[in-house]
Amino acid sequence: MFSVCIQTEDFDVSTELAALHARNAQVGAACVFVGLVRERNAGDTVASMELEHYPGMTEKSIAAILERARARFGILAARVIHRVGLLQPLDQIVLVAVTSAHRGESFAACEFIMDYLKSEAPFWKKELTPQGARWVDARTSDELALARWEQL
Repeated sequence: MFSVCIQTEDFDVSTELAALHARNAQVGAACVFVGLVRERNAGDTVASMELEHYPGMTEKSIAAILERARARFGILAARVIHRVGLLQPLDQIVLVAVTSAHRGESFAACEFIMDYLKSEAPFWKKELTPQGARWVDARTSDELALARWEQL
């Protein structure tokens, strides 16, 4: 099972993980990453965050990332849920869940998917701070994370 879901609703990590590895005797490991809305960013308090995406294109972009992870790490399944809309500090934004036969592949694939998701998936984030609303720019650290995968 390789799936992508863009939604406004929150998700339950244990439910998603159980569905991902249900009835697959080959699964020996699972890795899960959950991203949260920060209470502070760039030194400012974040009152809320609004996430926008390009419907259809976003899902296609993430599905391609999952396919690259499957080919590179031999993972058995992966699921990405990314929320859009208005979110509050500490709300869950993204779930990346991966299963494989062994832990090393799950850890690496989960990190690979998240690194590419941050840089390649078409999402736009706007934070509301006491200073006003601002769009969140791409980070140099995200580009460095991608460069690392190109060298491995």
